[in-house]
Amino acid sequence: MKVPFADLKKEFKRVLLSLSFTEGKAELCADIFAGNSRDGVYSHGLNRFSAFVSTVKEGAVDVHAEPGFAESHGLIEIWDGNSGAGMYNASKAMDRAIELAKSNGIGCLVMRNTNHWMRGGTYGWQAADAGCIGICFTNTMANMPPWGGKEPRLGNNPLIIAVPRAEGHIVLDMAMSQFSYGKLQQSSLKNEELQVYGGYDEEGNLTNDPLAIIKSRRALPIGYWKGSGLAFILDVLLTAIGGGKSTAAINSTVKESGVSQFFLCLYKSDYNQMLIEEVIRYTKSSAPAEPGGRISYPGENTLATRRFNEKHGIPVDEKYWEELLKM
Repeated sequence: MKVPFADLKKEFKRVLLSLSFTEGKAELCADIFAGNSRDGVYSHGLNRFSAFVSTVKEGAVDVHAEPGFAESHGLIEIWDGNSGAGMYNASKAMDRAIELAKSNGIGCLVMRNTNHWMRGGTYGWQAADAGCIGICFTNTMANMPPWGGKEPRLGNNPLIIAVPRAEGHIVLDMAMSQFSYGKLQQSSLKNEELQVYGGYDEEGNLTNDPLAIIKSRRALPIGYWKGSGLAFILDVLLTAIGGGKSTAAINSTVKESGVSQFFLCLYKSDYNQMLIEEVIRYTKSSAPAEPGGRISYPGENTLATRRFNEKHGIPVDEKYWEELLKM
């Protein structure tokens, strides 16, 4: 079934208000959850909402908390999320990084002691909509083994890089695992196999069965040892600058909480759009590997899905939709 964006957002907001979110905070968080589903990231929209509500009811997310300034080092600011709603804190952090960049050409903010931000790409689109290049990433609980290891010791630490473009922003949003856990969950709900190997089963065999990877928590890092190294260094960078919890410390908690996130914005009045178009045209000029195939730049398919769902309604899993209506 399909639901209009406005109706989906309305139901999210209704539930958030019932959980004592303020009007403004409920509005922002509901818009992000609905926007994630609208853009085709269903695993971090409607499908994730009940889990978010559970973290609120369990006390892992403080609905009354506001992020607060802790310290600054030139154009780097460190803020404390005070265990507040992750998507609210992240949106506020990117707003501040944008503000710094608009005044200085560059602005950086690290948010520690916060919670899951849902889809990281949300904040890349936010930066690009404001005319800024945005770079952001987060650490997570351990859900991926280091290269050569069996047990999870690394987070899949999503990295987002966004560049503004009039015809449609370029937004790279990727986890350090071949498939994010949201994608694994989405594929398992549809009983779909992954296109390529995404990790190992509990016997240590490479598999394209998403449920087997979720059970083993042995996701395959992108680029093998390169993805493992990148996941590691992002966690180190966050911890070194922000002084918050590392993946090791996050993993010592019962629920994933107290994560750290990085937001960097760059701003200039001219991004050499003609040269950007040249890069896109040249990239797309490659012959498709498969008959009828097409080449797209990061963010292109997201924007197409957004426009289609805005026109025709957002596809929703009836189980999750009914669950939302009963909250």
